[in-house]
Amino acid sequence: QVQLVESGGGLVQAGGSLRLSCVASGRTFSGYAMGWFRQAPGKEREFVAGISRRGGDTSYADSVKGRFTISRDNAKNTVYLQMNSLKPEDTAVYSCAADWAAVIHVSSEQYDYWGQGTQVTVSS
Repeated sequence: QVQLVESGGGLVQAGGSLRLSCVASGRTFSGYAMGWFRQAPGKEREFVAGISRRGGDTSYADSVKGRFTISRDNAKNTVYLQMNSLKPEDTAVYSCAADWAAVIHVSSEQYDYWGQGTQVTVSS
């Protein structure tokens, strides 16, 4: 069982930055690939970024490439999402998820555990 708790969301102006954190419970954090997903009102949840177990591989949605960076610190059981050059269309609830897998999956159905999410609002 893994519990995930996100933090770092908030209100920011367009062009600004935020860093999201997701802390995991348990001693097997390094066995999970981690992902960040987001869901805007009236839209389906979408993949934002993913990182492999040891952090050697990352994957990004085209809409955030070059602006967002995912990273992890297995010693701290934490995964991060650094978000720069934020746009109003980035406004959503951002959730982290854990996937007991050796590869990064973009489908939310592959993920085993989810956090409750943190709201990110970007004003124009």
